[in-house]
This record gives sequence, structure tokens and C-alpha cells, in this order.
Amino acid sequence: MTRQRPLLAFIDPFTRRVVNPFTRRFAGRLPMFGLLTHRGRKTGAVHRTPLNVFWRDGDAIFALTYGSDVQWVKNVLAAGECDLETRGRHVHLVDPELLVDPGASLMPLPVRLFLRLNRVSEFLRMHPTPGPSRGPAPG
Repeated sequence: MTRQRPLLAFIDPFTRRVVNPFTRRFAGRLPMFGLLTHRGRKTGAVHRTPLNVFWRDGDAIFALTYGSDVQWVKNVLAAGECDLETRGRHVHLVDPELLVDPGASLMPLPVRLFLRLNRVSEFLRMHPTPGPSRGPAPG
């Protein structure tokens, strides 16, 4: 079965070069946003990617608006872990699981509608590890 490419996938290069450097400044402090720190699977370089993050049943859920073929997703899947800063709190995430859900059922209703319109059907779910944290709880 062939996956449909999300409608917004074509803007990924613009997002990486223009939007991400700007949003890195505040993504780790706002609700529904996060700054994901992951290591490049080929270079070992540390990358910080601003993303939307949603919490469901204690897990972090990321809508893959550009699909699962983007570098940050490949890096996280290869490493099996990453770190997330959200709402001023640092969380270590493990066990990445790629999900296909054409109905976007894990997302809040307004987000679900946007994702459906843009043919987003892939999501990444990760579990936080227990331990001390700083700042307010996510969600």
C-alpha cells in the first residue's frame, strides 16, 4: 500500500531553513510546542527541532506533517530515544512507535480537522521515562 504524501510536505525545506531557526527560540516554553533534541544517525551531530507535541494517555504524540521520511524522524527511530523540552520541562522520551491513523484520532478536534485536510496520516508516539523533571507537567 502506498502512503499519500501530506499536502504540506513541499514546504519542509523552507521550514528547516527559515521557520525552525526562529521558533527554536521559544518552542520549549509554550504549550503544545516542544524542542526535540536528537542525534544524527550518520554524523552524530546534535540537532534541535521545534515541533508541535500533544499528550495522550501520558505519551508524547507528534503529527508527522511532512511524513515519516524526514531526517528527525529517521534519527529518533534509529536511536530509540530523544529529549524534549516543553513548557520549560525536560523530558526523556523512549520507544518511538510510528503509527498510521488516517482519522488522526489521537489529536484534539481542531488539530484533527487540519491534519485530515492536509492528508496527514502518520504519527510518532513516544513514552516519557520516569524520573525527576523541572518545571510544570506537560499537557
